[in-house]
Amino acid sequence: MAGLLDPFCSWLSAHGSSCAELFGFVTGVANVWLVTRQSIWSWPLGVLNALFYVVVFARTGLYSDTGLQVVYFSLSLYGWWHWRRGGPAHAPVVVTRTPPRLASRLAIITLCTWIALAVITSRIPGAALPWLDAILVATSLVAQWMMTRKLLENWLLWIAVDVVYIGLFAHRGLPLTAILYAIFLGLATLGYVEWRRATLPPSAAPDA
Repeated sequence: MAGLLDPFCSWLSAHGSSCAELFGFVTGVANVWLVTRQSIWSWPLGVLNALFYVVVFARTGLYSDTGLQVVYFSLSLYGWWHWRRGGPAHAPVVVTRTPPRLASRLAIITLCTWIALAVITSRIPGAALPWLDAILVATSLVAQWMMTRKLLENWLLWIAVDVVYIGLFAHRGLPLTAILYAIFLGLATLGYVEWRRATLPPSAAPDA
């Protein structure tokens, strides 16, 4: 199989992309579209997508994003379980809004993660835009965790992150990934609309 793909991968490489980026593109679109539909099958695709993008980001010096994919891998496994068995009496999880107290905690976690990642990655030779990369990663981590809990506002964070990522990946010479995040932006908007229709009242939301 690898031998059959070699000419195609070489062609992609000559045109500023790679097979890893292409496979990440395909699994990423399928993953997020399935999330908007609240499909449990989004999570195994999320596992594959994280593996492909570990390779892509490591090659381009986006070290915070490389580490983010490792966390995505773990969160995808967790989300796979939690969506099926994490609700009351081990029932499937339902969509709820984020309680104010939890939102405050997540904001503090985002800030602390941003500073820590930026300080660490800015010292790594070849790191690209470490402070910008770190804030995007910190926000993405929180948004991904919120998604595993089916908290509606995860989509608002993804919309904000995707807008910035489109420009970042275009700047870093990852055209397919920039297009992918433009698609993610549209899917995140769709996800917010679809999940909002299914959202329980704030009083039903988890407080931790």
